[in-house]
Amino acid sequence: MQDTSTKLDIIDHNRQAWDRQASRDCEWSRPVTPDLIAAARQGRWQARLTPGDLPQGWLPDIRGKRILCLASAGGQQAPILAAAGADVTVFDISEGQLDQDRLVAEREGLSLTAIQGDMRDLSIFADGTFDIVFHPISNLYVPDIEPVWHECHRVLKTGGRLLASFFNPVVFVGDRDQSYAEQGLIRPAYALPFVEAEHLAAEALQAKIERGEALVFGHSLAAQINGQLRAGFVLVGFHEDWQPVPRFLIDRYLPTFIATCAIRSDLGL
Repeated sequence: MQDTSTKLDIIDHNRQAWDRQASRDCEWSRPVTPDLIAAARQGRWQARLTPGDLPQGWLPDIRGKRILCLASAGGQQAPILAAAGADVTVFDISEGQLDQDRLVAEREGLSLTAIQGDMRDLSIFADGTFDIVFHPISNLYVPDIEPVWHECHRVLKTGGRLLASFFNPVVFVGDRDQSYAEQGLIRPAYALPFVEAEHLAAEALQAKIERGEALVFGHSLAAQINGQLRAGFVLVGFHEDWQPVPRFLIDRYLPTFIATCAIRSDLGL
């Protein structure tokens, strides 16, 4: 197992995995329909950080606002926000995912910028470029998220807001053996931070790599929430949401999606 994980470039592996997902019409790579774009142009729209709707007031009037959809390609959120009147840039590591946004933009005549890159390095953007960073669940695909929060803070204007989502890390600690779930048992097996390339048994890891599936990291709530505070954000909203199609037994007992709304502050801690 150690040989496999040390030789593997996980970031590049995950880039290729999402390129494949985009080519297979997966749930998060399925471009929005013309009807949804038409509705957004008429002011009827909903962007999603979690399966359910955003809490009231998290996204105010976005017309004319500069929004960075961070690690959020796939032809879904960015085109909706652009159709609703925002100046949208979508930044993602997967060109395949970005192509879905380009497809919708061309099909619907939307002005939208799509840029390939790593969410931990936003140096292509100047300080204070954006009014809003929209960052749906994706930081589980990188090993270190502190740079993500600091870069988000840097590229936002003072008073700008970061909308982010991630999994409750409890989803990462359970044994993946399906026989436990069939017995109604949740068996803790992995400590946080969870590193799939190191924690999975060699055979399970190799099988996942051969299937071309992305590998994940389970970050602690301290890294997710206190990481934002350390970067200079002030948390103004916290939201939990349920998994509509439970993948793990724990999903049936507590809402495992978490979303935060934070404001860029220059006061420091």
